[in-house]
Amino acid sequence: MIRALLSRGEIAVVGLGRSGTAVAKLLLREGATVYASDEKTGGHDLERIGRAVLVVASPGVPPNAPALVVARVNGVPIVSEVAVAIAFLPQTRLIAVTGTNGKTTVTALIDHLLRSLGVPTQAAGNIGTPLSDVALLDDPPAWIALELSSYQLHDTPGLRPAVGVLTNLAPDHLDRYATLEDYYADKMLLFANAADSSIWVTNADDAEVQRRTVGIRGTQLRFSVRTANADAAFDPATGAVTLYGTRWMDRENIPLLGDHNVANVLAAALAVTGSSSEHRTPDALHRLLEGVRTFTAMPHRMQVVADIAGVQWINDSKATNVSSTRVAIEGMTRPAIVLLGGRHKGEAYSGLIEPLRRHAKLVIAFGEAESLIAADLGAAVPLECAGSSFTDVIARARAAVRPGDVVLLSPACSSFDMFTNYEERGATFGRLANAT
Repeated sequence: MIRALLSRGEIAVVGLGRSGTAVAKLLLREGATVYASDEKTGGHDLERIGRAVLVVASPGVPPNAPALVVARVNGVPIVSEVAVAIAFLPQTRLIAVTGTNGKTTVTALIDHLLRSLGVPTQAAGNIGTPLSDVALLDDPPAWIALELSSYQLHDTPGLRPAVGVLTNLAPDHLDRYATLEDYYADKMLLFANAADSSIWVTNADDAEVQRRTVGIRGTQLRFSVRTANADAAFDPATGAVTLYGTRWMDRENIPLLGDHNVANVLAAALAVTGSSSEHRTPDALHRLLEGVRTFTAMPHRMQVVADIAGVQWINDSKATNVSSTRVAIEGMTRPAIVLLGGRHKGEAYSGLIEPLRRHAKLVIAFGEAESLIAADLGAAVPLECAGSSFTDVIARARAAVRPGDVVLLSPACSSFDMFTNYEERGATFGRLANAT
């Protein structure tokens, strides 16, 4: 459909962030007439958008934005940057990854493991590199590990991955979605074009995932860190990691903090081995083991950024929802000073009470959500408020910490009250942690 529209009129690209800019370049290369606009740099010509033959929406543009409302009123099809790029990557096979938490790490692991097998690949999508940038290459790779947010899935109707991965489902983005069901429905669009030949990797430990994937066409490969009755499993008692019923490695071979990262390794291993029989030979499994051993933590995801005077400082700035922060807290093996705060995303923080009681010696609340965090947690766990100066937040943590403790930045909020993005927040945390 997208290719057929190239010569029928103007295509409007709404939003000129990284993905919007990349798809505009791709469309121009393919001979399309393109109108590209951004709300922050001049605004949108709504009449012109209403006359377009196709609108490409950047993921940061909400569905109720005037430009997209005009498109729908005028019957103009709306697609994502990913949908356009897929149309120009006919020979490339996709391993598509979505879920509330873990999808970036799983995507990076898949890319890393494929490379360990000598397979030409590229990580793209929500992980940072727009898929359109890959489509612009003279020689695109044979495989792409593609991270997809719910926003991207909403407007990618033609997605047919060789392998699809659903890491988990938990409340998130309730500042954008009217209901939790709306959010989950967008995640489930990963399976919209399921066929008997489809390969799906799903989380056996997530009841919501299993409930929603019952009866979906294709083969399901399941991973678990709670039961051995899965295609990939971890036994915490013995440290054994099994793949298809056979011991594959030990926990000590996985250089990442937390059992949730063991689950991420299991998901990635199933995605890679499920993508081709050539990736399941004894030699391939040995290479994959070595690939896991050499993988390093993603920036801003349970990343140890300092270990000074017996105190470990962990940057988990990417934890922008309560479920992700809960997993991080549950992975702590030392008494923790937990930094929570930023811009509220619509979730209650009470779900953190039990893990905080078990693992935290102090919670420091900050930013716009400070009062909400204090209201939800203050009567249940030791908590202090540190205001909207991140320097003051770190100073308070430094005053409270003792040798053998850990300072965990896992905010459960977006960063947009105090920082440009979660990367800036994490980088500031690392810089201040290492300051003398």
